[in-house]
Amino acid sequence: MEKKTINWKESSVLVTGGTGSFGKKFVETVLREKKPKRLSVLSRDELKQSEMKILFPENKKPPMRYFLGDVRDYSRLVRAFNGVDIVVHAAALKQVPATEADPFEAVQTNIMGTKNVIEAAIDANVKKVICLSTDKAVNPINLYGATKLVAEKLAIQGNAYSGGMESAFSCCRYGNVIGSRGSVIPIFLEQKKSGKITITDDRMTRFWITLEQGVRFVIDCLETMRGGEVFVPKMPSTRIADVAKSIAPDAQISHIGIRPGEKLHEFLVSKDEARQVIEYDEYFIIEPSYHTWGYEKPDGGKVVGDRFEYSSENNPWKLTKSQIIDLLNSI
Repeated sequence: MEKKTINWKESSVLVTGGTGSFGKKFVETVLREKKPKRLSVLSRDELKQSEMKILFPENKKPPMRYFLGDVRDYSRLVRAFNGVDIVVHAAALKQVPATEADPFEAVQTNIMGTKNVIEAAIDANVKKVICLSTDKAVNPINLYGATKLVAEKLAIQGNAYSGGMESAFSCCRYGNVIGSRGSVIPIFLEQKKSGKITITDDRMTRFWITLEQGVRFVIDCLETMRGGEVFVPKMPSTRIADVAKSIAPDAQISHIGIRPGEKLHEFLVSKDEARQVIEYDEYFIIEPSYHTWGYEKPDGGKVVGDRFEYSSENNPWKLTKSQIIDLLNSI
């Protein structure tokens, strides 16, 4: 798909949830390679912001700006988005057990927060908004996945809400980020010290992507998006058990069973979405099934067919143990 060039040096960029794993890597990469006119971080953790200011000071070039705030606060978003051209919406509550235990908090942040981002972006005339999503939004069985599914729907329909104004909204949907906070890998690394590792089920598989790959994919999507697409990268998958054995080959492994809200296998594209899917060399685009705005179809690619689905189980790109070790060493 042909890229629509972004003039980064003339663009002001803001990332919500900017002190998280993704946000920090995004800031580091964009400052180093794109040198935007301004780069802003919005997050609700003042300690993480103070730590991040040491790494990325406000008085350097390109200029940084930090907003202490919550995506639940619409008025704060409007103030933060003033003069911003590009928003990357990464803020979310994403821990499955926590969101199952406190569902309304997840709804407030992941759904109402996304609604606020959309409305504030339209009101501030932001040109591009890309919302980060997850494979758990596909056929969700847990609350986190359900909230991200709704967030995707809201973001795509944001193109209609903008009423033909400048604002365009798209989503990036991908799988587990290797080494991010809350992922299984830090847990396995900690358990390795005791010589005992717990896994849920030997059959369980997951998609994997590094932080670096995730950030670069989002940047590519920003440069490609026209509004209304859900971008899905082609990414490898492997069994969780193989990850555990690669981290601690001599450890004793015990099985604790699948936890509430977990699946054996995750999906990045479901059969029900296949009719709207266009395949490219390195990614898929899921077109909107319903649109009332002037949706611009992407160039090139090929239709995948009604029977297509993309799951961590049927994915032809499976990681070998040596590849798993290489990925772990890259963290």
